[in-house]
Amino acid sequence: MGSPRRAAQRMGAARASGANVVRLLQSVQANGIAETLRELNLTALAGRPIEEVFAGLADYVCPEDGSIDQGIARNAFIETIADLADAGITDIDGLTPEQMTTVFELYVAHTIEARICNDIGTKAVALPANPAAAQNVEDMLHDFIQRGVSDAVSQSGSNIQALSPAEISGFVTSVYEDAYRILQAMGDAEAAR
Repeated sequence: MGSPRRAAQRMGAARASGANVVRLLQSVQANGIAETLRELNLTALAGRPIEEVFAGLADYVCPEDGSIDQGIARNAFIETIADLADAGITDIDGLTPEQMTTVFELYVAHTIEARICNDIGTKAVALPANPAAAQNVEDMLHDFIQRGVSDAVSQSGSNIQALSPAEISGFVTSVYEDAYRILQAMGDAEAAR
């Protein structure tokens, strides 16, 4: 994907949606879910389980435009929703700062993983023919990316809940660039073994 900056630039729709994720989480924490839903004309989702609320917010977070990039962002958001329970996030009105960070990290990791898989697919790189071996490669890639994203967010030193609207986009871009930089370093270290 080239340099970390170029790789992050290729994540255009995902970066924009990542900023929407941060804004959404900030609104929920500051105003509560009922008010956030009211502001988005989605009051019918109030009181629904967290997975249904997040699914209903998909059009806000990842507006559809038919592009592959937006499809990657939307799919990543759906994957993030599927991971909420495993991450212990079940009460949207009680989101802690740590849970906000977890939701954001999950989303970023899923977008990077989807972009890499899309690039592999379009370049016709073959996975192992054995389904178990192919699944092992996919699992390792997921764990690798998740660690890289978590490290990038930690290194940023930013408090997601305190970011101003002007700072959000820069923060999201920085996390993508840092994540790619970390993934590149981890990959180089693994290749040198």
